[in-house]
Amino acid sequence: MKLGIIGAGMVGSAAAFSCVMRGAASRIVLVDLNEARARAEAEDIAHAVPFGAAVQIDAGTYADLSGAGVVILACGVSQKPGETRLELLSRNAEVFCTVVAEVTRHAPDAILLVASNPVDIMGQVTQALSGLPKARVIGSGTILDTARFRWLLGRHLGIAPRSVHAYVLGEHGDSEVLAWSAARAGSVSLESFAAQMRSPLTDAARAEIDAGVRRAAYTIIEGKGATWYGIGAGLARIVAAISADEQAVLTVSTVSDVLGVKDVACSLPRVVGREGVSAELMPDLSRPEREALATSAGLLKDSFDKLGL
Repeated sequence: MKLGIIGAGMVGSAAAFSCVMRGAASRIVLVDLNEARARAEAEDIAHAVPFGAAVQIDAGTYADLSGAGVVILACGVSQKPGETRLELLSRNAEVFCTVVAEVTRHAPDAILLVASNPVDIMGQVTQALSGLPKARVIGSGTILDTARFRWLLGRHLGIAPRSVHAYVLGEHGDSEVLAWSAARAGSVSLESFAAQMRSPLTDAARAEIDAGVRRAAYTIIEGKGATWYGIGAGLARIVAAISADEQAVLTVSTVSDVLGVKDVACSLPRVVGREGVSAELMPDLSRPEREALATSAGLLKDSFDKLGL
């Protein structure tokens, strides 16, 4: 499968590198306003191909996206000092007007995978601008938050994160919901597993894990300025699910109705394959978790509506 990536910054290039290493696409095209940066990133990543999968990677233009099965949107503007979130959203929406028009003109059959923040709202902006079916516009959503949750739980329990089945729902942001009540280790509830491993999930342990998930980006940004490896790997995981038609359950963001909130983009566990999202699931949540998810969805819907698209 051919993959296009718009934006050759740290997130876009990390996604390209991750896709090369796991063989998620057969060809990758990097497109960026800074053509020299795109060429440099493509060549640097190409030098890793002998250590990974047989992938052709090049820099190109929108026209080179023709035939792409997936196009990742990792572009946009940065927040200015004193700029409000809504002002940033408005400027990014203007950027996406041009980008989405060019992508859909040259790759009309591609699934659009949105990585630009705030990712849920930008995903809904992309769906509105493109006119594509909702199932074919996917935001990376809480795939990274879910990975952080599983990693921290695995570390606490002393097991591999892949043996932890837990989800973060709602916004990729401050209102996200850690679905503790639906989490499992293997096929066992967290409480039972933790007791058997003699690593009880005390209130203090839960609070530490919750803070570790919610504050991870802030901590990383404070130390190095931005995050890119985790989300790059998450984007590659989504691309692989589409390319291989896996029907994998991933916490991604698409536009749907969530707990009474109509037409909102936020994350739930969704089935992802070659046609995009084919189904969505609602985990068994406690009442407080359901209320928190409804609140998160409502906040996202309000933010999108204020854009007036």
